[in-house]
Amino acid sequence: MSEIPAFGQYLDRVQAQLRQVGANKEPVARAAEFAAASIKAGRPLFIFGASHAGLMAQDLFYRAGGLIPVVPILPAGLMLNERPVQRTSRLERLTGVAATFMQDVPLQPGDVIIVISVSGRNPVPVEVCRLAQQRGATVIAVTGTAFSASQPARGEGRLFELADVVLDLPVAMGDAVLELADGTRVGPTSSAVGAALLHGLMCEIADRLRRAGVTPPVYVSGNIDGADARNEKLIDEWRDRIGYAG
Repeated sequence: MSEIPAFGQYLDRVQAQLRQVGANKEPVARAAEFAAASIKAGRPLFIFGASHAGLMAQDLFYRAGGLIPVVPILPAGLMLNERPVQRTSRLERLTGVAATFMQDVPLQPGDVIIVISVSGRNPVPVEVCRLAQQRGATVIAVTGTAFSASQPARGEGRLFELADVVLDLPVAMGDAVLELADGTRVGPTSSAVGAALLHGLMCEIADRLRRAGVTPPVYVSGNIDGADARNEKLIDEWRDRIGYAG
């Protein structure tokens, strides 16, 4: 069998970062407490990320084993279906863009929003954080604090400096963990590690709801017989607040 050292080295780096994610126990507990209380009060959990961070946001909603009242904010121009795709980067760095779509997000005092940004330095996620806080929402940031702290803000502050709760993504500088023999750096880890952190948070939220006497509103895989009717019943209970179901 031929050697595949880069593959193995990459997996080693991912596993090391996953072990580091365990240091988030205290902020995960706080984040889960806020989110579970909001869902128990009948409010959805909002989530936002631009570009590749948006992939993590999308992975949390309408998801087998995931919570039904997770509502992603997916503004045009900031998701990876944008063409040319470079526009997502240009828009994320512009001051004032967040206000154009946040005005349509039905945030209320006491709501909770997760804002994902690996670098945490661009104006859009920072402004989403500020605008949400101005409306009385609690902001949970998912960001690479060491990476972010090493770079200057492109607007008014960095996400880890502003959010109410910060969940740290232990990513490498530039989110590439492997250096090849020619010096090329490859292997982003934020999606894999961030997804594990976020799904772990969702598990903690669901368990806190259970302990509070609330049956967690969780999707069952549509590939299991009988699941569609069960899921549709739960969607009906949340339809007027989640906005994404027809």
